[in-house]
Amino acid sequence: MIKVVTLQHIYGKNRERMAGLLKTLVENELKDLEVNVEISITPENWAEFTLEGEDEEVSANLLTARYGTPAKKAEPEKVYIGFLQAFLEDAFLVNIGVPVRVETEELKALGSGKPKQLASRFGLIPHLPVEIEVIEANKNLKARFTKKQLDIWWNWKKAATDRVTVNGATRSEIKSAIKKTGHGRDIYEIERLGLLEHAIVCRENTDGPGIVAAIGPRLKSEMGAIIGDAN
Repeated sequence: MIKVVTLQHIYGKNRERMAGLLKTLVENELKDLEVNVEISITPENWAEFTLEGEDEEVSANLLTARYGTPAKKAEPEKVYIGFLQAFLEDAFLVNIGVPVRVETEELKALGSGKPKQLASRFGLIPHLPVEIEVIEANKNLKARFTKKQLDIWWNWKKAATDRVTVNGATRSEIKSAIKKTGHGRDIYEIERLGLLEHAIVCRENTDGPGIVAAIGPRLKSEMGAIIGDAN
C-alpha cells in the first residue's frame, strides 16, 4: 500500500462530490494498471490517494509526476507547480503547499493594472495550476511566474478566439452544459489544465463572456473569460 498526497485541492461547497469526481478520474487514468484506488482529504484539504495492488508503485510515480505533491518549504531559484489561490490588492497568492506571493512588481510582465484587473483580463480564477520560480524565501515567500507560464497566458490573450476558464468541473459536465444551452457549434475544444480545471476554446466570432453567461448557471464553478486580441 502506498499513499500519495497530490497537489490537488479539494474545494467548493460539496467536498464529497469533488472527492468522488477525483477518484473516478484517477481510476480512469490508471485503468490499465493493477491497482485499487481510494481517496481521502488531508487536514490541509489536499487529495490523498491510497494505492494498493501489483502496480501501486508505478501508479504512485505516475500521479506524482503528473500532478505533483505539496511542497513543505520553498527554496530560492527553484521552480514549483502550484495553483492560484487568491488575488490580493498587491499580489497574486499561489499555493505550492505553502502560500507564496507574486507581488505587483513581478506582475508587470502581464501589463499594467492591479492584480485583480490582471486576473480578470487573462481569465484567471482560483485553483488554476501555475508554474512559479521562488525568488525570496523568508517569512514572506516571494516568487515570479516562469516564462513558460507567462507564454501560456499571453498565447491565450493574443489568440484569434476567446477562451473561458472553469474550475471544479469535469470535462463531461462542461460538455453537457454546452450541449444543453445549444452552444455545441460555438466551441472548438476543451483544454484540460488540471484534474478539474479547464479552458474552453471558443470558435471565431463566439463571445467568451456570452458563453459564461449561458453555461454558468449549470455549473457549480468559478469562471473567467479571456478576450482574444486577434479576435
